[in-house]
Amino acid sequence: MPALSSTMTEGKIVEWLKQPGDKVARGESVLVVESDKADMDVESFNDGFLAAVLMPAGSTAPVGETIGLIVESEAEIAEAQAKSPAGGAAAAPASAPTAPAPASGSAPAVSVPSPPPAPTTPAPAPLSAPPVAPAPAGTGRLIVSPRAKKLAAQMGVDLSAVRGSGPNGRIQAEDVERAAGRPVSVPKVGEGTAPAELSGGAVPAPPSAPAGNSFGRPGETVPFNTLQAAVNRNMEASLAVPSFRVGYTITTDKLDAFYKKVKPKGVTMTALLAKAVAVTLARHPQVNAATTAAGMAYPADVNVAVAVAMEDGGLITPVLRQADRIDLYELSRQWGDLVKRSRSKQLQPEEYSTGTFTLSNLGMFGVDRFDAILPPGTGAILAVAASRPTVVAGKDGSISVKRQMQVNLTADHRVIYGADGAAFLKDLAELIETRPESLAL
Repeated sequence: MPALSSTMTEGKIVEWLKQPGDKVARGESVLVVESDKADMDVESFNDGFLAAVLMPAGSTAPVGETIGLIVESEAEIAEAQAKSPAGGAAAAPASAPTAPAPASGSAPAVSVPSPPPAPTTPAPAPLSAPPVAPAPAGTGRLIVSPRAKKLAAQMGVDLSAVRGSGPNGRIQAEDVERAAGRPVSVPKVGEGTAPAELSGGAVPAPPSAPAGNSFGRPGETVPFNTLQAAVNRNMEASLAVPSFRVGYTITTDKLDAFYKKVKPKGVTMTALLAKAVAVTLARHPQVNAATTAAGMAYPADVNVAVAVAMEDGGLITPVLRQADRIDLYELSRQWGDLVKRSRSKQLQPEEYSTGTFTLSNLGMFGVDRFDAILPPGTGAILAVAASRPTVVAGKDGSISVKRQMQVNLTADHRVIYGADGAAFLKDLAELIETRPESLAL
């Protein structure tokens, strides 16, 4: 199984794209595996024929498990099936998978992520490879995500008439929804901090339960999916971190005015906040640091991860890399691309696991304030609430109405101290309140 993240220990086989006896080309996608954060195509490292499927669709296998056998010639298929742990069957039972023991003429288990060595004899090659992008367009085969295929069957949509918007023309769930004339569902992403003027009206309602998601009906018990299980493990790990929290109230009048100017150019509030946070982090490297076994690690880059709630349950954190150095408009374009691919579960591991600081924005829901849980492996996370009109008393005793938002920092006290967090929030507030237009320079 492919190693898709540092915390992944197992993966679920969503779909076999090839069946026993099918010819397989080197680099061709053979199956789809659901990791903790994404659906990934797995390609073959060998030319030949798929001789046996050891783990059928729906099975869950540990990282490094041998899940299929590939042979060089069609004549070797029967022999490979006879020597497979399934006893010649095309697929083994889904329960309690075990790795086949290395033996002469059999497929050894492969340690992942290191690619398997090239076979020195015509023995069947174990199918256990790192994830890659889908097969290129023009191969004559439709590239369809598992969820899109399921939706198409439920909605009666002919996939051959659907134009895919995913990588290399891959048909995504939203393509099927669009073809069926239904509104396209999107993940809940923080794109604004003002529920009235800037977010376009009413606070969003909870998402309805689309077909194929992981939300149950009243009275049901629904197992955690792979993504939710990964989030659970991370949150439990966070309980072992000695954290502290510190809050700050920021006036957003100038930020709101600046946002109205740049929004027509494609700038989102998420990108604007991420840019402000990144610029401030560059001045406060201690808040960008993290605890490791060797001590305090200071990353070379400022990579801002932004929490996104997925429509089928769970959470993912697409990363805006080097956000302090990238132009605001390019940052917004990158964010749009990350959101689109996170929605279709097509992010690569480095696009969701390399954050050095995390931003969580619930402002579009009208939330007054909240505390975020610290993600493992990072030093701090910033929770951003809604910006709303507030009666404010000036230093001279005057009364005025200003828009303000509450931000709360959760930090690992082993590497970040209270004074570090307070200084970071003070500088972030000064940037937002007095010179937000500098973010576009």
